Parts: sequence; C-alpha cells; structure tokens
Amino acid sequence: MSRRVVLASLSILAFAAAAEAADLPRRSGAPAPAPMSAPAFSWTGAYVGVNGGYAWGRHTKGGRALYARPDGGLIGATAGYNQQSGSIVAGVEGDVAATAVKSSGVAPGPVTGASRLTSLATARARVGVALDRALIYGTGGYAGGNLKNTLFDAPRGLGYRQEKWLNGYAVGAGVEYAVTNNITAKGEYIYADLGKKTYFAAPNALPTGLSVSTVRAGVNYKF
Repeated sequence: MSRRVVLASLSILAFAAAAEAADLPRRSGAPAPAPMSAPAFSWTGAYVGVNGGYAWGRHTKGGRALYARPDGGLIGATAGYNQQSGSIVAGVEGDVAATAVKSSGVAPGPVTGASRLTSLATARARVGVALDRALIYGTGGYAGGNLKNTLFDAPRGLGYRQEKWLNGYAVGAGVEYAVTNNITAKGEYIYADLGKKTYFAAPNALPTGLSVSTVRAGVNYKF
C-alpha cells in the first residue's frame, strides 16, 4: 500500500471520529436551585405588650351637668392569645391602664365637683382577617373602670369624695402589623360604656355613669 493511500485512509478516519463526537449529547451543568420563598407569617401564639393613647368621653345621668366632658391620657399593659386558620385570626385580649381622664364643673346651688377615671380595664374577643403580616380586626367584650368623684355643697357646708368600680362593655376595631416574627405594632379605637352607679348620700345622692372613647397605639411581643 502506497504512502498516499495510507494518508488518505487516516484522514477519512479522523473526519469520521470528529463527526461522531459532534453528534454525542453534551453534558449540561447542574440546574440552578429554585429560589426559596419566605414562609407566610403566622399570628398563632400568645403575646404581651404595652399601649398608650388618649381618651375622651361624657358622664351620664346626674353627672352630665356637674362633671361635663372628661378627657386625658392613658398608659397600660396588654396580654392575649391568637389562633389563625387560613386568613381568619380569632383570639382573646385583656388590658389594664392607668388613666388621667378627668373633668370638673359647677352646678346650681352652687355645687362644685370633680371626676377622674383612675383606671380602665377590658377583656375582649378579637376576630380579624390576616393579610400576611397585616391584621385587620374587630373586638368586643367587657370593660370596667375605677371612677372617683368629689362634690362640695357650699350652702350646706358638705363635702363628699367617693370612688367606685363601674362595669360595662367595650367595642372597637384596629390594625396590627408584624414588624418582625416576634414584634408587632398596632393602632386601635375602643369605645367603652362603663355603666352607672349612685354616688354620695342624700340630699346630694348623684346617679352617674361614664362612657369613653380611646385611641391608642401599642407594641406587642409574640412568643
């Protein structure tokens, strides 16, 4: 076999090998991992917190003319528990606050008086809709407060001071947002009707009650 034939045969073999290699499937790199989505926030769990705000209201019955319209600030503590099912969140919440909600006035006689709501407490159910980290809710339940009233009857030279615990109900609504997995911030409006009781003795017996509206903000720690 001549050298020219050998070289031609080698060239044909090399070309065939290159063509076969081009037809082989190429090994691709490993697929990129799918991006991990953050888990949805859950409102389920117990929490404690602090709150503060402003309240205003009015006296009822005989106290309306003497004590006029009280207002003032409040600050307190909160505790509660939520249970979430789907987008629905239901729970219970209780709070107690020290308040400076007060007023004074003068009635014919002349009779002067002053009134102060020294504390306000509620125990309520909450039901709301969760939009991931935002919660919009309504609330309602029990409300009570310690109301201290004073009265001075100048013509008779009589002075009275008495405080009683009033019992009633509360309703309201609010919005809460989870800043982190453990810290939430909220703003809410609560209306509380504290009912009425009779203060003092004859001839200055005074049936009176109190209703207050509160606007407050709070920060909670969720366990």
